[in-house]
Amino acid sequence: MTFPEAALCDTLNRNVSKSGYVKPTPVQKHGIPIIAAGRDLMACAQTGSGKTAAFLLPILQKLMADGVAASQFSELQEPEALIVAPTRELINQIYMEARKFAHGTCVRPVVVYGGISTGYTIREVLKGCNVLCGTPGRLLDIIGRGKIGLSKLKYLVLDEADRMLDMGFEPDMRRLVGSPGMPPKDQRQTLLFSATYPEDIQRLAADFLKTDYLFLAVGVVGGACSDVEQVVLQVDKFSKRQQLLDVLKTTGTDRTMVFVETKRQADFIATFLCQEKVSTTSIHGDREQREREQALSDFRTGRCPVLVATSVAARGLDIDHVQHVVNFDLPNNIDEYVHRIGRTGPMWEYRSSSVVFRPAK
Repeated sequence: MTFPEAALCDTLNRNVSKSGYVKPTPVQKHGIPIIAAGRDLMACAQTGSGKTAAFLLPILQKLMADGVAASQFSELQEPEALIVAPTRELINQIYMEARKFAHGTCVRPVVVYGGISTGYTIREVLKGCNVLCGTPGRLLDIIGRGKIGLSKLKYLVLDEADRMLDMGFEPDMRRLVGSPGMPPKDQRQTLLFSATYPEDIQRLAADFLKTDYLFLAVGVVGGACSDVEQVVLQVDKFSKRQQLLDVLKTTGTDRTMVFVETKRQADFIATFLCQEKVSTTSIHGDREQREREQALSDFRTGRCPVLVATSVAARGLDIDHVQHVVNFDLPNNIDEYVHRIGRTGPMWEYRSSSVVFRPAK
């Protein structure tokens, strides 16, 4: 019921307190003791519910209790924990949380993802690595170069696990768990976290887990965040831009995310809004990493209160005080919609809103 009951070491408790954590959320309340007990876990909890801390805290506590320490004298780094997420922004966010909780300890987290120099990434890894956070492509690349060994791995964590195991990433994940030295599933602890779990993904995920794994569901599995007021506006195809402008005029300087389906549409809508004197930035997969990070920074600081994004920003990103989400284009599945509207509302006291543009028949 409280963080002191989690039996964390003094340094971890101090870092938890400094981070502003007061009371465990439901997924932390149940997830921390399950992971601490050494059980495999498939956890489903709504966006913004504190899933990252739920797996980081017990992993860091166990590593510290075991007395692990990063060594920069080895040309082959062998991390004890591997955390995988689908997007660069999300894995960087997880890494920053890990670094925050591990501050002042002997545990060293490292992050690897595409869009930055491979040489720089390898140099960071070779400085010592206990907790390796990464996106699938860059992880496989560095493992293939012989810079990362997996024989000492104790924890494998898949965040946004349903996305990691769908048709796009599943081959990479099977290559990862089949990498030389990767301990078999009965000799490692595997943890899967997401806000949505379609039944076919649940069956697929069982291939990665011990047979006695636990399924933790907080709230309705795959359910939308109950704190978000959802509004549907029926518009015809040629009125959407004007309707969007009208909506943004009513929101004023409130932080608002506008989701579209294609990269081209993201640039087009962002340019249109800028021409209409609405301070807007955009993010999508074709942007250079520096541009993506700058766009998120401008949005987080309020320099640009409107962010036009593709689904690359739909999952996991914690941005304070996002008060509105506009689905300019509807996603092609309900799970994606749940993740999009979860970017706003759940951790804050105000009621936030999600606006959907539904095509007129």
